Amino acid sequence: MVVQQEFPKETGIDHSLDLLREGYMYIPNRRHSLQRNLFETRLLGQRAICMGGKDAAEVFYDHTKFIRSGAAPKRVQKTLFGENGVQTLDGEEHRHRKQMFMSLMSKERLELLHEITYKHLDLMAADWEKRNSIRVYQEAKKLMTRVACEWAGVPLWASEVEKRAEDLSTIIESSVSMGVRYQKGKNARKRSESWMMDLIEQVRRQERMPKEDTALYTMAWHRDLQGNLLEPRVAAVELLNILRPIVAIAIYISFTTLALHQFPGQASKLKETGQDYYRQFVQEVRRYYPFFPFAGARVKEDFTWHGYHFKKGTLTLLDLYGTNHDVHLWDNPDTFYPERFTEWQGSPFDFIPQGGGDHYLGHRCAGEWVTIQVMKVVLDYMVNRLDYHVPVQDLSFSMVSIPSIPKSGIKLTDVKKL
Repeated sequence: MVVQQEFPKETGIDHSLDLLREGYMYIPNRRHSLQRNLFETRLLGQRAICMGGKDAAEVFYDHTKFIRSGAAPKRVQKTLFGENGVQTLDGEEHRHRKQMFMSLMSKERLELLHEITYKHLDLMAADWEKRNSIRVYQEAKKLMTRVACEWAGVPLWASEVEKRAEDLSTIIESSVSMGVRYQKGKNARKRSESWMMDLIEQVRRQERMPKEDTALYTMAWHRDLQGNLLEPRVAAVELLNILRPIVAIAIYISFTTLALHQFPGQASKLKETGQDYYRQFVQEVRRYYPFFPFAGARVKEDFTWHGYHFKKGTLTLLDLYGTNHDVHLWDNPDTFYPERFTEWQGSPFDFIPQGGGDHYLGHRCAGEWVTIQVMKVVLDYMVNRLDYHVPVQDLSFSMVSIPSIPKSGIKLTDVKKL
């Protein structure tokens, strides 16, 4: 018989402000101080369970035990996710909607993404040669907006690029902010959804005919389990759920550039080795640097796990960053070491920068393969096709601000194509 255990508890009325003050380290700090992989606290005025590690990730992504409905606060839905999108669904409805996304991740589509990314990178690099300096993050946002729109079949005029890139990145940057910044995120979400809705309706009226294998076509004509087309606003939300995560790769591009500078021996090693090492480097960037700190869900029905009783409806947060830096899972986790992925077998629960579990059936990010593909193209270009200088600047990044972005945006000077 399993003996029921009491959750280690964080004392106090509410710890929402502590979470904001500590950011990525809120859950890891308490896992360390309590010497437990889970603990009970209070967030947003309610009881919450926080947990991390491989075993915790495995149970967290068990769809019989946790649901996503009601987990994301409305304020996050009004900026980052959008309302009634795939992230908020469960059960057969979620699996059906998720299949729509995964249908876009074919080998052919990913190869096309490679070509589109290289093309736009090469075009932008020609412009960088004419300028005294660039900021990698600012340029990466525009790059990824161009790439995302072309790959998704979304028309984008050259004069629109900066405006659309700013809106899409503001949605990402404002998701857990307050005040004026949060309002900017809501406004950017409204403008972007309106843009997507117009396109969806044009396709349905057959005024616009995108290719059948594009996201625009797929979202416009997707039917739910009842055989009905998605509401135009929901279809717009899901189309943004293609564009937004691709634009978010700009953060990883910034950290890729930072890693090449912080660990200068890596560039020569990349030049001397094959594509396997490029993949290892990209995976280590995703593991080492902060992206999103945690994922949220609610307990579906009462259950007991390792002697701990989880009560139906309880908010539960999984420590993504801390799991990727767990000393029980990774040797020297605070060391940048791409070679750790040489023999890595690809567990869906110990390496979870974009969520864990199964891509097709669970809530792991559908765009993870897109992220890896784009990062490999950009890494190869920066190492083998670009020369540049990194001047003295503030290259630090915050472990409190979510998402974390290098403070200087990574300034480069003397950029030349090789």
